[in-house]
Order: sequence, then C-alpha cells, then structure tokens
Amino acid sequence: MSKEVLQAIKAICDEKHISVESVLSTIEQALAAAYRKDFGNRMQNLKVDFNPETMAMKVYDIKTVVADQELDEEGNVVGEAPEAPEEKQAGAGAAEPKAEEPKEASAEAKAAEGAAEGAEEDEDRFNPKTQIMVTAAREIKPDAELGEELVQELSVPGEFGRMAAQTAKQVIIQRLREAEREVVFNEYKDKEGSLINGTIQRMEAGNVLVDIGQATAIMPPQEQVRSEHYSPGSQLRFFIKSVATSSRGPEVIVSRSSRELVRKLFEMEVPEITDNVVLIKSIAREPGSRSKIAVATEADNVDPVGSCVGQRGTRVQFIINELGGEKIDIIAWEGEDVAFIKNALSPAKVVDVALHEESRTAEAFVADDQFSLAIGKQGQNVRLASSLTGWKIDIKPAPVSGASVAEAAAQGDSSSAEVAEDAPKSDT
Repeated sequence: MSKEVLQAIKAICDEKHISVESVLSTIEQALAAAYRKDFGNRMQNLKVDFNPETMAMKVYDIKTVVADQELDEEGNVVGEAPEAPEEKQAGAGAAEPKAEEPKEASAEAKAAEGAAEGAEEDEDRFNPKTQIMVTAAREIKPDAELGEELVQELSVPGEFGRMAAQTAKQVIIQRLREAEREVVFNEYKDKEGSLINGTIQRMEAGNVLVDIGQATAIMPPQEQVRSEHYSPGSQLRFFIKSVATSSRGPEVIVSRSSRELVRKLFEMEVPEITDNVVLIKSIAREPGSRSKIAVATEADNVDPVGSCVGQRGTRVQFIINELGGEKIDIIAWEGEDVAFIKNALSPAKVVDVALHEESRTAEAFVADDQFSLAIGKQGQNVRLASSLTGWKIDIKPAPVSGASVAEAAAQGDSSSAEVAEDAPKSDT
C-alpha cells in the first residue's frame, strides 16, 4: 500500500508540477481535517506528521502558553479597560478650569485612541484554539514557560469513517488546486513582459483563448489585430502583458497588438540589440498595417539601421513574417528634433522643418511630388511619425524659390489645410 501511495504522490507531482513537500503538506492537512471530524474538536490546533513510506501518522495539538487571564462570558480578557471611561471623566472634571482643546484635534485624538484600543482588544482576546493559560499548561508539563509552544501528542482511537474520508478528499482536491495555481502564477509572473509561444484554442465571448503550456492565456479584443485570423490550432508568438490572480486562478493576458511585441521580436532577432550595442529609442505602430522603429548606437563602426535590416533584409523579413506581413520602417534616431522628424517621415524627402515649441507642433515642408508620400495612405505615415517623435506634424508644401521657410510658416498655405481635412492626423 505504501508503494501505491508513493507512486500516487509522484504522479501528482509530475502532472501538476508541484513539489513533493507541497503534496505531503496537503495530505497532512487532509488527515488533520479527518481526525477533527471523527475524534477531535474545533478547539484543537491540530498538526499531523505523515510518513508515506511506513503509512504511519502522528497527531499533535499545539498551543502557545500565555499568562493566566480572567475571561468574561464572550471569552474576552477581563482587565482594567472598563474603568478607563471613569478615569477619563475624572480627568476631564479636574481639567475644567483650563482652556478647552480644539474640537477637531479632540475628535482626531479620540479616533486614534479608539483604533488603538480596538487593536489592543484583538491582541488581548484569548484564543482557546491556539493558546493555553500557564496554570493549565503546567498541569500537563510542570516546567512550561510563557511563550512556549506546548505540544501534546494525541492518540488515534480507530480508523476514519466515511464522512471523515470524504472531508479529507475534499481538502486534498482543494489544496492541490490552490498549490497548482500558485505554481502556475509564480512561473508566468516571472515571464511578464516577455514573448511566449502559444497555440490558439478557441474564441469565447470575443476573447481568444491561447494554450501557453501549463495555463490558458486570454487575448481580449483590444489586444487582437483586426487583420489577423485566429484559427484553432495555429501557432503564434505572443507578448505577455500581465499576470494576475482571480477567483478562477492565474489570469494571463497576452497581446498581438502591443508595440512591445515588435520590440521583443527585434531583441530576439538582432544580436546587436540584445547586447545593447544598438538601442531602440521609440516605436510607433498601427497593428497589422505598419510600424516605425527608431534605433541608435554609440559605436562608431556599427550601422544601427543596417543591423536591424540584416543581410539582404533577412532579419527584418523574419519579424515581418511573425507579424503577419506588417510593414516595418526602420529609421535612424537623432537627438536633434528637426533631423529626427525628417527621418521619421521617410520614405518622403523633407525640405525643412519649422518647430513651435509651445504647442509642440512641427511644420514639415515637402516638395509637391513628395506631398502624398509624406502624408501616406489615409494619413498613416504622418500619424506614425507624430507618434514616433512626440511632435504633432503638419505637412505643408515647400515655399517657392525666393521665399523663406519662415515666411511660408507664418503665412500658411491653403493647400495644406485641404490636405489636413482629407487626411486628419493624430498622435496615436
């Protein structure tokens, strides 16, 4: 029988990924509940030692030795606390000639005193389940001292009955489920903010359920990409956005629309980024359509853009495939805002940029043949550039020869207003 128990424990550990100590602790808690059901009482603080090799169990009642106390009918400690109101009244009478304290301060003081008294009451309350008074303890152990743990071994009169066995079963199921949830939570909490491979299971109330190994993750609608089709059985990479606990166990939220997914894919594919030789400064993304990523480096012999693109575009093409064909623009980051905005609007060529610091607005002047390219389809290029740089960008035609950019910026241009209406821009 002992071999069967050991095999069962090992099987549970392998299946649930739980430690042997956790399973043994669960069995001991179940045996304690069964003992209390058939032979014990609710005032016993039971602890069971179980040996799976010999199938032997020992039951103990453990209590802490406290000072002798007088208890009222409700089990509360009887002390000098009831006399406190009389003392306060006497003190108040003696202090009548003095100036009255501010009412607000008095109220705050009373509230603080009330909270302190409540805490003291909880501390002074005698708990017969976990405590024993020193006089009673010395009847059991003559040399018992205050603060000592008094351990009494209890006998097991006979075998457990059917109800006790059912209680033990329920405790084991519940404790094992809690232990499994804790293991899963701890494992995926450490992976929060990283990539994970998952398999699409099914759609449920708009959410996509993803099998990520020991748990089923949830991808809510706002974390999904509209252009992607999530068919059951398909395997994808996901960004673990958050891991939290709920009444149903660990809740893992994954994303395919987060810009951090793009960052992690570049970190995985580009060694220079992993080694911090090339830094990702900012990312702008419209999931499923297009992304812009700004990179920089302090190394003189490293091309940050070329490192991300890879030989013949192999590195960036891998990431594009992982994102379902989403286009990616890789641009060089510049510390100077004008140069950065010019790069961000690529592939369009920008003649000049005028900055308005107060409104955080930039006017980008482009030639007529670059106008639509700078704005992009439905304003996408300028939206992404705005998000990437942190500036609200207005696209305007370059001034005619002989006119300065400052004059064009001051006067404005009617054609740029028409473009703004056709292609509204935002900082998304």
